[in-house]
Amino acid sequence: MPTIVLSDGLRMAYREQGAGRPLLLVHGWGAHGGFFEPQLAGLSDRFRVISVDLRGHGESAIAADAPLTMAQLAADLTEFLVSLDLSGVVAVGWSMGAMVLWEAWLEGARGRIERLVVEDMSPRIVNEPDWALGLRKGFDAEAAEQGAKAMLADWPAYAAALARNLFASEGRDCEMVGWAEAEFLTQEPAPLARLWTDLAGKDFRDHLAAIAAPTLIVHGRHGPYEAETARYLERALPTAACLLFERSGHTPHLEEPERFNRVVSEFADQPKGRATAPAGLASSTA
Repeated sequence: MPTIVLSDGLRMAYREQGAGRPLLLVHGWGAHGGFFEPQLAGLSDRFRVISVDLRGHGESAIAADAPLTMAQLAADLTEFLVSLDLSGVVAVGWSMGAMVLWEAWLEGARGRIERLVVEDMSPRIVNEPDWALGLRKGFDAEAAEQGAKAMLADWPAYAAALARNLFASEGRDCEMVGWAEAEFLTQEPAPLARLWTDLAGKDFRDHLAAIAAPTLIVHGRHGPYEAETARYLERALPTAACLLFERSGHTPHLEEPERFNRVVSEFADQPKGRATAPAGLASSTA
C-alpha cells in the first residue's frame, strides 16, 4: 500500500486505482479506506479513486498513548492533498469523514476540493436541549462519555456492536457484518476513544454557511440519524441537495454500492453551481 510521509513523520497510507479526475474517499470513525472497496473497484474506470487511512486508522497506525483529534485529521488530509498535488477533487466523506472534510475545507483545502458528498452525518452528533438532530435515541454528552469508557473497557464487544449497527437490520449481510467487526478489531482503541471524545465536542452548525462547495447529502433511511438531519444540512449548506437511500443504514456505499456509484458519478458531472439530486436515481428526497 502506498504512503506519504506527513510533516511530523507519520506514514499516511492510502489506496489508489484508476486515472482521471480525483475522487477522494474519507472513511468514518474506527474504519479505514478499505471500507470503500466497491468504489475503488466500481469507479476507477472514470476516476482516479483514492481512499485514505486517516491517522490512527488502518495502516496509518499510531501508538496507544498518542493524541488524536479531528483538527489533526483535517490538517493531515490537507497535507495529503498538497503532497499528491490533487485539485478539482470530488470528495466523499462518510460519517466522521464528512466532518474531517468540512474542517479541511474551512482550514485551507477549499482550493483543491471542488465537490463534496456527505454520507450519513450530522453537524453535531450530540443532542442537547435545543438540538435533537444528533445520533438517534437521545444520544447526549453523558452517552458520549460512557461510549468512550465502554470501548476502552471491552473493545471486542464494542467492535461487534459497532459492526452490527452499520447496516440496516432488514437484509443485513452477516458476512459483511463479520468482516467489518474483524476490521474494527485490528484498530487500537485508546487513540480512537480520545478521538471519539473530540468528535463528540464538534459543532459545525455555525460554519456550514461558509462551505460553498456543491454538496450532495446521502441519507440512509435506517441509519443512526433522522431524515430531518439530512434536510437540515440541505438548508444550511449554500449549494446542497439531498438524496435518500431507502434500503440502507449507515453505509449506503456498502449496502447499495451500484446505486451509490452511479449517484457519485452523475453528481461529479453536474455543472457548477447548486447541486441537484441526480435525475432518475432518487426514490424520494430524505
